[in-house]
Amino acid sequence: MQRPARRHFTMLREFHVADFFTLGNAACGVGAVLLAMLYMGSGDVTHFYLAAALAPAAFAFDVLDGRIARARHEHSALGRELDSLSDVISFGVAPAALGFAAGLQGGWDVAALVYFVCCGVSRLARFNVTAESLAGGSGKVKYFEGTPIPTSVVLTGLLALAASQGALGPSLWGGSFALGPWQLHPLALLYVLSGSLMISKTLRIPKLGSPRFQCNK
Repeated sequence: MQRPARRHFTMLREFHVADFFTLGNAACGVGAVLLAMLYMGSGDVTHFYLAAALAPAAFAFDVLDGRIARARHEHSALGRELDSLSDVISFGVAPAALGFAAGLQGGWDVAALVYFVCCGVSRLARFNVTAESLAGGSGKVKYFEGTPIPTSVVLTGLLALAASQGALGPSLWGGSFALGPWQLHPLALLYVLSGSLMISKTLRIPKLGSPRFQCNK
């Protein structure tokens, strides 16, 4: 009965200090998703604001884990995978859930949200497999191919601004219109734009202050 417990604690010992900050990022993302669902059930805009506020909190954890990893020289494959999975939740799934809760619930809206998340997942996977070649033997990635996934905090900020102006649900900015069998809110096109920029291979953005080498910011 004690062996599983020992294995459990052995896994915890494999975590570096930076990894716990990465988990803080993931926790913020999960919290945002749950609060978005809570808002849909309660209609209390406070829940929406709290969900949106967790986006910059996740970003702060995302920055701190890299700084701590550099300061403590804690680079690992485990840290890289934790970072990728956390970013998918906080900067991919959570913004999509918040957009759906805000009123992007038409058929084309949902397609746009799914596309956005898939682009984020693809963006992170591509970085992880190309980081070494992008580093060019220097050990540091000098630029991003496509926009980093944390840039989705801009979308979350826009939704929070819309909420502050009472522009959620039927009052969502830009309204909606029928396109074939489904409804489309023009605001959903911002998710399409964000996702497309993330997977672009022609857009190169200089990297300022590298977090962990394997990181996928």
